[in-house]
Amino acid sequence: MALFEPPHARELFDLIEANRPQLRQWLNWLDHRRNPADVAAYIGLCLRQFAAHQGFHAGIWFDGRLCGMVAHHGIDWPNQTTSLEYWLDVSHQGKGIMTASCRAVIDHSFNTLLLNRVIIRCATGNQRSRAVAERLGFTFEGISRQAEWLYGRCVDLAVYGLLKTDKVPG
Repeated sequence: MALFEPPHARELFDLIEANRPQLRQWLNWLDHRRNPADVAAYIGLCLRQFAAHQGFHAGIWFDGRLCGMVAHHGIDWPNQTTSLEYWLDVSHQGKGIMTASCRAVIDHSFNTLLLNRVIIRCATGNQRSRAVAERLGFTFEGISRQAEWLYGRCVDLAVYGLLKTDKVPG
């Protein structure tokens, strides 16, 4: 994993394009990343967020190729919590890449940033994302009804939480 930097814009855009139909099922930001310039602007935003110590967006590379991303979607410092977001190229799914990447971010969250809680929110129908949370030992905390607008419809979000005192498997 590594922070996204401006030279990654084209590679990230190409990966988004290759996975756009699958990503569109679950992620609401696709219409804001329509060309390499949009992705470059997004990377700039990510770097400003990192500089402000408010989170990060990192690329996941496997065998030298970008295959996904993982991010802290903001850090709530007063409450010592953050949310974890992630996605992976379809051809790289099922290999343990995302679980390992999230495990590293969780370790960083608790042991470097000294946070107390990490949250994963994902559409209730997104079984792959939910499986990552469950493999990592997150506790299912409930459903936020109609919590996210996703291309003309509201979807329910499954909410998972992990505390620093919880044991992360593996």
